[in-house]
Amino acid sequence: MSEELTTEKLWNSNYLKIWIANFMIFFSFMLLTPLLPIYLTDTFNADKQTIGIVLSGYTIMALVTRVFSGYIVDSFSRKGVLLLSYFLFFLFFAGYIIAGTLMLFAIVRTLHGAPFGITTVSNSTVAIDVLHPSRRAEGIGYYGLSNNIATAISPSVALWIFHATENYNLIFAAAFIFASLGFFINTTVKVPQKPTVQDKQPISFDRFFLTKGWSEAICLVCFAFSYGVISTYVAIYGREELGINGGTGFFFMLLAIGLILSRLIGSRTLRQGKIVQNAGIGSLISLGGYLLFAALHNEIGYYGAALIIGLGNGHMFPAYQTMFINLAPHTQRGTASSSLLVSWDVGVGIGILVGGILSEFFNYHATFWTSFLVNAIGVTAFFGYVKNSFLQNKLR
Repeated sequence: MSEELTTEKLWNSNYLKIWIANFMIFFSFMLLTPLLPIYLTDTFNADKQTIGIVLSGYTIMALVTRVFSGYIVDSFSRKGVLLLSYFLFFLFFAGYIIAGTLMLFAIVRTLHGAPFGITTVSNSTVAIDVLHPSRRAEGIGYYGLSNNIATAISPSVALWIFHATENYNLIFAAAFIFASLGFFINTTVKVPQKPTVQDKQPISFDRFFLTKGWSEAICLVCFAFSYGVISTYVAIYGREELGINGGTGFFFMLLAIGLILSRLIGSRTLRQGKIVQNAGIGSLISLGGYLLFAALHNEIGYYGAALIIGLGNGHMFPAYQTMFINLAPHTQRGTASSSLLVSWDVGVGIGILVGGILSEFFNYHATFWTSFLVNAIGVTAFFGYVKNSFLQNKLR
């Protein structure tokens, strides 16, 4: 058996295609993320509160969709669900180009969250399907790097295009092209045929959310709140208060470098079973990053926080993912995965919305201090309750 484990390929052709397709999802997504607040200000003269409302719609729609995504992916053809959702995901990028009013843009942006929610869940599920069982734990870890690398590269590309052309439509078109490439790559993936779920039991809440992970979910909401605030308003804050016009791409690159380094380092300790240690260390490191960003209003605080938050989240997020999986029976692994993403979406959506309101009626400093305080609540909850609760309730 040990000989078989060493000969099974991790980077088989189907897994590589799924990995690249996931990279394309987040590359196209992150092309727009740092520039949309600026685009809404420049094109529609939107105030900060309006920006928060418009941009939070995407996350809220993705959240609503993800609640049902695990059930849909398990109940129907996984490749069919993936291709349909991915097709709609790339098609919606064209909508940004033709949206000529703020209202129409808000509608397109909000609806775009639905295929994003289903595509991310179905793509990750297919990635597990095409991996040999002996390489799945390792493969899932490397799969997350596709998000991180896209996050490192994409904002820099977007800002380079914008500063070279000052043409937002060109950026929307680039996102459309890269997402469409991911779709066409996925059409060539061969997915093992699996029987769909034929469950005659009545539908209940725990079919869609892992109730045993409620306390972990609350912590994730707090952590995601902070990330939603920072990632959405970092570009416009840098431009308006620090005079940083072209450095947002470098911010996201440092963030992604921290994520990649800590994922590579933390994967070994996760394999050793040090789940709560990784979660605790990661959340404390991230908290330090949010404190630096809120307290130091210069380039050192701006860029230093990016690297520190990346290092922290790279330890914390995979640990929480493992915690959700270890709290669920084998029959609820899809539910565990969607519960993790739903919790993160809730936090990001609230962070974007509240961040817009706070920055409009107060200032960015109050917004970022709120981000730090909410993160601190999550860290306190983890060490005060969640850590021991997980150790008592874990199944593996």
